Amino acid sequence: MDFLPKKRRSIMAVDDDIINQMTLEAILSVNYDFTAVSSGPEALAQLPNQSVDLILLDINMPEMNGFEVLAALQANEATKDIPVIILTGDSDQETEVQGIQAGAFDFVHKPFIPTLILRRIERTLELKSLQHHMQQEIDQQTAIAKEQLASTRRLFRQMVETLADTIDAKDKYTNGHSRRVADYAREIARRAGKSEAYQNAVYYMARLHDIGKIGIPSSLINKKGRLTDEEYAAMQQHTIIGGDILAHVKEMPELLCASRHHHERYDGTGYPDGLSGTAILEKVRIIAVADVYDAMTSKRSYRDGLPQAEVRQEMLKARGKQLDPYFTDIMLQMIDEDSDYQLREGTV
Repeated sequence: MDFLPKKRRSIMAVDDDIINQMTLEAILSVNYDFTAVSSGPEALAQLPNQSVDLILLDINMPEMNGFEVLAALQANEATKDIPVIILTGDSDQETEVQGIQAGAFDFVHKPFIPTLILRRIERTLELKSLQHHMQQEIDQQTAIAKEQLASTRRLFRQMVETLADTIDAKDKYTNGHSRRVADYAREIARRAGKSEAYQNAVYYMARLHDIGKIGIPSSLINKKGRLTDEEYAAMQQHTIIGGDILAHVKEMPELLCASRHHHERYDGTGYPDGLSGTAILEKVRIIAVADVYDAMTSKRSYRDGLPQAEVRQEMLKARGKQLDPYFTDIMLQMIDEDSDYQLREGTV
């Protein structure tokens, strides 16, 4: 049987340095269809007539710098979903923070290391493809007749679990975080007397609450020690990135709320939208309690998990301030019942 050859991915490099263009062509042209342009305006003029799967974008260029080009790409409906990897000779964190906030997917530092740049490109394309196919499958399965609904739901669960595990794997210190948060959140909902459908919805919302970390460099997620103010601001962007990704999943709009609002606070001092009290979706308020518990009981790059007594005290302090008091009380009850401190292992 004859099979059609696999379509080669197309990559555009935007860099005014001819040596960089030649270097990238030598590295990439074996596996990808490669195009190089020398300026931002040239790229923006060419993109409407050319299918591009990924853009490599230099920062320091005449006419338009990389951040200006990135802003123009993000503002255009036809180009806003093309993943962008920034090429930079700068080694300071501020450049990466600014790039993340502007919508860049990843960074590659000069001089180019062939193996590294190929791996970054491969990873970026894989994650974008996963997002694209997830939406395609959901759209397709939604249209299937009622008798196939069980199969559709099974497929959805598998896709959510796979995607969530992919995101968790980016953080070597808290691998399994979303699964534990989902288990805790479902148990809180059960104890609150919620229906099975409600409990399942909370579970899947929690599984994908950190999906926005796709857009945060692994170097930032796995940094040893506490983040600087600039790095923390960049990390906060995962709520917005996640909301933008899940906005495409029309069949379960609550997924977007969980991703965007799980760092909102009950007293209104959270981010990104400053919501407070019942303005935060109830399911998200449950997830926030579970998320805070797992954050304190899990090992981090800068500390081990906290002792159970300290966790309980911190939960009490957060009650009515950071966290919904009703659902916090349920979590406190779960802690009090857990005399052997096994709950932190994700068993409920």
